[in-house]
Amino acid sequence: QVQLVESGGGLVQAGGSLRLSCAASELTFRVYSMGWFRQAPGKEREFVAAITPSGSITYYADSVKGRFTISRDNAKNTLNLQMNSLKPDDTAVYYCAATYKNALSYSRTYYATNEYNYWGQGTQVTVSS
Repeated sequence: QVQLVESGGGLVQAGGSLRLSCAASELTFRVYSMGWFRQAPGKEREFVAAITPSGSITYYADSVKGRFTISRDNAKNTLNLQMNSLKPDDTAVYYCAATYKNALSYSRTYYATNEYNYWGQGTQVTVSS
């Protein structure tokens, strides 16, 4: 059974940093595209960042571009999200997700929640002002 387990969330002051990780198991991790999404209370789940299987291509939401960095270690089946210059608006539950798609298809759909097959349980990030 595929498992994605996020970790690294917590409480941080505005301007601070956090590093989220997502450990994948029972999944041929190196062939899956991976994404980070977040959901704030009362809001829909939204795209944050995505990365292709090799890690050669990354995508970011405009709201996090320049502050967040997505990366992966295929040898360790791990996905990471380095979050710097955090803002109160970044407060949300953060989820990692996996999808198996060809590169062309993924380039058009990386931001869509319904394109991902597997999801983690989420980790809470709270940024205080």
